[in-house]
Amino acid sequence: MTELDTDTLHATREAYDAIATTYAELFHDSLRDRPLERALLNAFAELVRTNGGGEVADLGCGPGHVTAHLRELGLNAFGVDASPVMVELAREASPGVRFEVGSMAALDIEDGALCGVLSRWSVIHTPPQDLPAVLAEIARVLAPGGHLLIEFAATDGPHNETQAYDHTVATAYRWSPDRFAELLCDHGLAESARLVIEPKPTDKRQFQEVQLLACKA
Repeated sequence: MTELDTDTLHATREAYDAIATTYAELFHDSLRDRPLERALLNAFAELVRTNGGGEVADLGCGPGHVTAHLRELGLNAFGVDASPVMVELAREASPGVRFEVGSMAALDIEDGALCGVLSRWSVIHTPPQDLPAVLAEIARVLAPGGHLLIEFAATDGPHNETQAYDHTVATAYRWSPDRFAELLCDHGLAESARLVIEPKPTDKRQFQEVQLLACKA
């Protein structure tokens, strides 16, 4: 990792450490009112099970509620997060599930060890110039035929434009869905499905949420 990467990681980690308890309380049931997201997670779980049902990493797992949901769907899932406080909260909430402190840019996982990776809003704090390295790391740990489900915020600008926005916790970035899919393809991850969720009129941030499902060749 470069010095800039380390600075960004440390700043994001400290920001999430500081609000971890509040975050866990606010989002412990965040899937309840999101039927489309639950449906795509169900499809992701079915694809992983069909491909052998090996280990699945929830990268940027936070307090672990979605990792636990993946376990309920029958997956051998574990969580990884850069925030030690988030990981501690996840272990307390789900003592039977494995949670580790780690960076998406340098995963302590063997090549091709995973049948699935979930990255739910965990790449949004990655500076644009560093995203290819993170995607390369995800591709490295996925086995051939493994599936990735990744979620981020969409831009409303030109194809190659990335837009920074004022996230509540730390600076975050929005991506063109087509450009993001191209970056996945550059690392051997072919898009197989795309879900675009339009913002509600009452949403604070008026931009699309995008979920891409991809498979490693």
